Amino acid sequence: MEEYGKILLIAMPLFLLLIIIEKIYAHYKGANFTPILDSVSSVSSGITNVMKDILGLSITFISYEWLVSKIAIYDLEVTIWTYIIAFICIDFHGYWIHRWSHQINFFWNKHAIHHSSEEFNLACALRQSISSFVNLFTFLLLPAALLGVPPKVIIITLPIQLFMQFWYHTRFINRLGFLEKIIVTPSHHRVHHAINPEYMDKNHSQIFIIWDKLFGTFQEELATVPAVFGITRPAKTWNPIRINFQHLALLLSDAWRAENWKDKFLIWFKPTGWRPDRFEEKYPVEKIKDVYNFEKYNTNSSLLLKYWSVVQMFITLIFVSYLLKNIAQIGFSNIIIYGAFIFLSIYSYTELMDKNKYSIFWEILRVLFGVSILYYQGDWFGLNKFILFGNYLILSYFSVSLLFAFYFNYVEFKKVNEQIYSYEK
Repeated sequence: MEEYGKILLIAMPLFLLLIIIEKIYAHYKGANFTPILDSVSSVSSGITNVMKDILGLSITFISYEWLVSKIAIYDLEVTIWTYIIAFICIDFHGYWIHRWSHQINFFWNKHAIHHSSEEFNLACALRQSISSFVNLFTFLLLPAALLGVPPKVIIITLPIQLFMQFWYHTRFINRLGFLEKIIVTPSHHRVHHAINPEYMDKNHSQIFIIWDKLFGTFQEELATVPAVFGITRPAKTWNPIRINFQHLALLLSDAWRAENWKDKFLIWFKPTGWRPDRFEEKYPVEKIKDVYNFEKYNTNSSLLLKYWSVVQMFITLIFVSYLLKNIAQIGFSNIIIYGAFIFLSIYSYTELMDKNKYSIFWEILRVLFGVSILYYQGDWFGLNKFILFGNYLILSYFSVSLLFAFYFNYVEFKKVNEQIYSYEK
């Protein structure tokens, strides 16, 4: 876990720098592809995914290490070729997980968050799941296990393969010539994120586009069909934690309301979006029918709220960086408490971004939880060793954050609601 933390301490600032550069370039080009609240939501989603990994909130039924011990034909030494073989095997494994996540109702829940942005930019690459609690797909690494690729090689190669998927989430890079035939490019991935009928469920490859071409899921980006991004059942929230469980909530409610046991069972394994007969009429769910004519989610927020959301996001990143830097000293039991605080923080400020009337409740709860940590720990997980007035710094932040929450809920939002009411009259 310490090694993972060190990798993230390098990767996070790099990703943020690239996101900021893309934002500046978008402003220079006069393109509104990187709205502030959308980006904050995306980065916040990435933080929740990091915390989920740190907390180990997933179960693997079959570990790769066990698989190797049982079926390996060879015992490969660790060389550059071992890493190349591992990379190819992981990419094959990733293609099929990705494809099934799009094609099977139950698995879509863990992937919907990644497609939930109605924009396509580098930030949306960070929209990663926290709702996949069980790893069922280790068996897809059978080729690597048969060849005897050592587990430590897989462990090192997996995050590298994942981080290499970041760069192609952009609208500012056009076709890349002969590379289009070999690797996944921004053009290929724009197709994948699009909800146009021509593009749906295409280009599932992660690094090598050959898998799509081999298994019949490749689609070229068409000049006559501009890509429209998002999900056909729009999330309608900036809160990444709620987005993670929206599809699951619908599946559970549909399974409960289904009149026969066959539908209750099959709904989980049917193609994504399937519902029992007449459910669309009896229990309608908002769905985009005309991809060229729908209103993107927009809370019409003030500049102050947008900038405050950015501040909250960066402060949360500082909290996470402190955890990653001191993970061994903080200890596992305290990591759980720390993780709960981070999740509560993200839930609170993204509810405020949604202008949810209950956001003040979540902020009060978060501040009380944070103050309780200071009271019982004596300081913020050893922060006073590094900063003399660490407690006062944390308490000052909580006070300012609470004041802003009250201001937005009882001054700014109230004024806006009064203006809307007067206009409607």
